[in-house]
Amino acid sequence: MKISIIGTGYVGLVSGTCFAETGVYVSCVDIDEKKIKNLIKGKIPIYEPGLETMLLRNFEKERLFFTTSIKESIQDSEVVFIAVGTPPDEDGSADLQHVLKVATEIGKHISEYLLIATKSTVPVGTAEKIKEAIEKELKIRGKNIEFDVASNPEFLKEGDAIKDFLHPERIVIGVESERAEKLMRKLYKPFLLNNHPILFMDIRSSEMTKYVANAMLATKISFMNDVANLCERIGADVNLVRRGIGSDSRIGNKFIYPGAGYGGSCFPKDVQALIRTADENDYPLEVLKAVENVNNRQKSVLFDKLYKYYQGDLKGKTIAIWGLSFKPRTDDMREAPSLVIIEKLLQEGAKIQAYDPVAMKEAEQRLGNTIAYASDQYDALLDADALMLVTEWSEFRLPNFKVIKKLLRKAVIFDGRNIYDAEEMEEHGFDYFAIGRNQFNQMV
Repeated sequence: MKISIIGTGYVGLVSGTCFAETGVYVSCVDIDEKKIKNLIKGKIPIYEPGLETMLLRNFEKERLFFTTSIKESIQDSEVVFIAVGTPPDEDGSADLQHVLKVATEIGKHISEYLLIATKSTVPVGTAEKIKEAIEKELKIRGKNIEFDVASNPEFLKEGDAIKDFLHPERIVIGVESERAEKLMRKLYKPFLLNNHPILFMDIRSSEMTKYVANAMLATKISFMNDVANLCERIGADVNLVRRGIGSDSRIGNKFIYPGAGYGGSCFPKDVQALIRTADENDYPLEVLKAVENVNNRQKSVLFDKLYKYYQGDLKGKTIAIWGLSFKPRTDDMREAPSLVIIEKLLQEGAKIQAYDPVAMKEAEQRLGNTIAYASDQYDALLDADALMLVTEWSEFRLPNFKVIKKLLRKAVIFDGRNIYDAEEMEEHGFDYFAIGRNQFNQMV
């Protein structure tokens, strides 16, 4: 079976590589000639554990191909996935210009029946716009060629994308014909053999499912962050509260860890897009608006603690930051809490020494020479007035606290992910501040 995937960003590259791993012949398309040349050389533009090895293996076995030509790619393909970016517009809605441009190109070059499926996260009704764009081009050409559209949203977690794709909790597919459903069943047959659930539904419900899934997870995070901030003020420990509610099977223990706010390419964008869709349909989603507001505020919480600790005087202070990516196991800094914290620190005249296991190159591209980049986590601590842990990379979980205390100018840690034990920090002689613990009134 041959398929095409248009767009070699995070979703397209992971999806194409994983489909090839199941034995499918995959042609990946991108208009960026430099990116395609690098992919042919085995250089991938993103960091995702396990992806590079799998990509090289399938490229060498000639199951995975890279090209800049949509016309060339869709020839003999049975399914074409659209996996281009849908960045947010200024009003929060998803920008569909790249998706519709691809649909137009498909309409110009389609020569026989084809199933066009969206992998990109798109608003409800996008499949209909794709269909209209293709039909418009066919009319211009004077051709009457059958095709179907479908929706097949991705549910990949950065850092675990390979596992999520090959061993999914569910596969959601929206179709409007038996022919399209039959093709998608054929493509996903390896997953059926492994008993991974495939949920077929109408296209609009499929498009909605993706947004609601991310919005629900974002809601859990913001709710727990809100609760954590209240816990500080009333003398409760959110870690204990979290365990108490997480043992309830109706709630579960995932996505209820308080921290410095969520970021990344999905949650912020998808929450905004769903809010915009609701507003356009005269039904404001008040809960989601609160989710977004809480998250925006939460990104400043760690800075606020530091600001209060130093009584509003951060000028000339050197702050060590551990973790720059929005989450561990990725170099993605889109909407990362670290960016908000760094901006506020710089505005107050502080100096920053930062370290991240994989996001240093990305940080340099975003921040330039406004901060200092450490060679390792301990180098970032040298003569710093405080340590701020922003991203919970595994290598930060069990550091040498004696070395930390020796390198820091002042023994104080601001833990934005609650990965350290407060009693242990006290034993080591640190002033220690986390999220959602009874510390609000304990600062100097």
